This record gives sequence, structure tokens and C-alpha cells, in this order.
Amino acid sequence: MHALMTRFPRAGEVRWIGLRPARDVPMREVGVVEAQAGGGLAGDRYQGGSGKRGITLIQAEHLPVIAALSGHAAIAPATLRRNLVVSGIALAALRGNRFRIGDVLLEGTDACDPCSRMEDALGPGGYNAMRGMGGLCARILEGGALRVGDAVEWVGT
Repeated sequence: MHALMTRFPRAGEVRWIGLRPARDVPMREVGVVEAQAGGGLAGDRYQGGSGKRGITLIQAEHLPVIAALSGHAAIAPATLRRNLVVSGIALAALRGNRFRIGDVLLEGTDACDPCSRMEDALGPGGYNAMRGMGGLCARILEGGALRVGDAVEWVGT
């Protein structure tokens, strides 16, 4: 089983980066951001947090499914309030594991479950439309720059 859980068909890729500088303000799309070890992303409201939720990620492949389940043709990444949108790698498989994005070393800590704000963002039923596809929270172990286009690669446990 260990061999199955440590084998990935390919690396993923960062498709979008967003920051929310304060509570109740729209996310701001950026092309590059500095990840701070033990904290969060420079310019994000959680940058000085405990680190367990230093960064949030969601799979690009889930955006069309969430859109369909909530009755939308498409959903902008900022609507879902995650810092990174990645494609090509199963984020659920990175929970409890270390992975690298560019020069940054991360550890997947928990599922990033949706919050009640998804009802406002997506409409009635938005919370349930996103359940199971909210993404991953991660701790930043080694800081550095994160860029759109960076590879997302499993490192180990």
C-alpha cells in the first residue's frame, strides 16, 4: 500500500495565486508571492498565523464540478477563497505528506473544508456543492518564492 500511496503519475502545476490582505475584502490575483516559513504568504491576512493553515490550495479540476453543482457556468478562482489553484496532482494525496512548489517546502495538514461564506459566494447550496472538494491546508516548512507555473511535486512523509 505504501508504494501505491507514494507514486504520482506526474507533477502538478500552479495555475493561479491569490491573496486576501484583510477580512471581507476581495482576493487579489498575483503572479508571484513570498512564502514565509512557519507563517503564510506575504500580503495575505493569514501571513502571521500559526502555520497549520499557512497556505490553502484547491484543484483546478474541481472548479468546473463545483460550478456545475452550484448552478454556474464557471467560477473564478478568487470566489473560492484559496491561495493557490493547482492542476495535475491529487491534493488529497498530499495530506500528511511533504511536497515542494518551486523552492518552497510544504506539508499538507488538513482538508480545507468550505465555510458558510460559500452560500453567499455560490448561492443557496454552495456549501454542499463544495464539500469534499475544498482543497488542502498546508504548513510552510521552508520559505521562498511561489510562482504561477511552478511544479507541485511530492517529496515524502
